Amino acid sequence: MLFSLRLTWTAHLASAVAVPASVLASALIAAPAFAQSVLPDCPPPASQEYLLFVRGESEAERAEIATILPAESSVLICQYVDETIVRAGGFVSLETANAWSTYMTTVQGYESFVIRPAATPAVVPGTPGTVSAQYQPVLLGSGYAVLVDYNSDPAVAARVGQLVRPVGLAVYQQKPYLLASFSSDPTVATATLQRLSAAQISAVLVDALQVVRLTTEVSR
Repeated sequence: MLFSLRLTWTAHLASAVAVPASVLASALIAAPAFAQSVLPDCPPPASQEYLLFVRGESEAERAEIATILPAESSVLICQYVDETIVRAGGFVSLETANAWSTYMTTVQGYESFVIRPAATPAVVPGTPGTVSAQYQPVLLGSGYAVLVDYNSDPAVAARVGQLVRPVGLAVYQQKPYLLASFSSDPTVATATLQRLSAAQISAVLVDALQVVRLTTEVSR
């Protein structure tokens, strides 16, 4: 369910420092309990940046969340209003941020929401048990999936869409991909893989049982 939330950011944002997820997770496990009282306030998103906020009830949960989030994302444990939040920044695509929010909520079981840049201060929630109408996560059945790592580049999705239809959005091994094909027939999947390779689009063929489809067609 979508709802809007007016964001109020507090002062002293300059004290927040983002660190790699793996380093952060180790630090969280070793950190003394009193450190939670001096956590920095969560910085607002930069221009053209989307943030992912994930709720963890304990230090152990927040450490686990930090290890699940993408390695290239800047992860910070910080205070948002009166709550301790895991903040992941660096998302330049709303679709990618939404995909991660949906994955964290529906697969990992952590409540999460996306915060847009200041120009569009809306929040897209991911409450456990509910998913926005745009995304309907489904674990693919037995078969073969052809995935394309599009690196948050809409141009890649457009190129794939010229070769195969429909092009969906999926999560595989905790990372969002374009879903170019899903079939129980390995011949069909291989043909799609070869078509993409001939167009110099990097694609992989994987076990569909390990793929969560978020949407059957990428929004345009």
